[in-house]
Amino acid sequence: MDWDIALKEFITLWVVIDPIGTIPVFLAVTAGLSPTQQRFIAIRASLIAGAMLLLFIIGGQLLMEGLNIHLEAFQIAGGIILFLFATTMIFGDGKPATEQKQFDGNISHLAVFPLAMPSLASPGAMLSVVMLTDNHRYSIEQQMLTAGMMAIVILSSMALLLMASPIQRIIGTAGASIISRVMGLILASVAVDNILHAVNTYFQLGL
Repeated sequence: MDWDIALKEFITLWVVIDPIGTIPVFLAVTAGLSPTQQRFIAIRASLIAGAMLLLFIIGGQLLMEGLNIHLEAFQIAGGIILFLFATTMIFGDGKPATEQKQFDGNISHLAVFPLAMPSLASPGAMLSVVMLTDNHRYSIEQQMLTAGMMAIVILSSMALLLMASPIQRIIGTAGASIISRVMGLILASVAVDNILHAVNTYFQLGL
C-alpha cells in the first residue's frame, strides 16, 4: 500500500466531507430529541452519505463517459466548483451557519437533509470521489483504496456525530467555524492542483 497516496486521499476526503463542521448542524437540527433519536439520526445520516458517495465512485465516471465528457474537462469544472465551494467555506457564513439555515423542521427526513446531503455528501465530496477514482489514471486497487478512505472518513463522521455534545462544549460554534475555514483553504489548494493537472494533461505540457 502506498501510504503517501492513502494519506493524501484521506486528507482530501476529510476536507470535502468536513465531519467537524457538521457537528453544529447536527446539534442544531436534533435539539430537543432524545439521545436514542439523536444516535439513530447520526448513524442513518452517515450511512446514507456513504451510500451516495459510493454510488458516485462506482457510476460517476460511467455517467461521464456516457455523456462523452472528457475527464480533463470534468477535472477542470470540478476544480472550479471545488474552489468556489472552498471560498464559501473561507469567506461565507461557514458551514454550520449556512446549513442550519436550510433545515425546515421536518424530523422525518432529518437524516437525509441537511445532514447526509448536503452536509456530509456535499457536491464537492461527490466531485472529489469521481476525480479520485478515474479509471484511466487509477488501478482497481487504487480505487478500492479511495473507497476505503471514504469509508474511514464516513465512519469517523459517524463517531464524531455520536460524540457531538461533548465536542461542541469543547470547541464551540466559533471553533467549528474556524476549523471549517482552515479546511476551506486546504480544499482551495486541492482544487487548484486538480485544475493545473488537467490543463497539463490536456495540452501535454509535460510539467
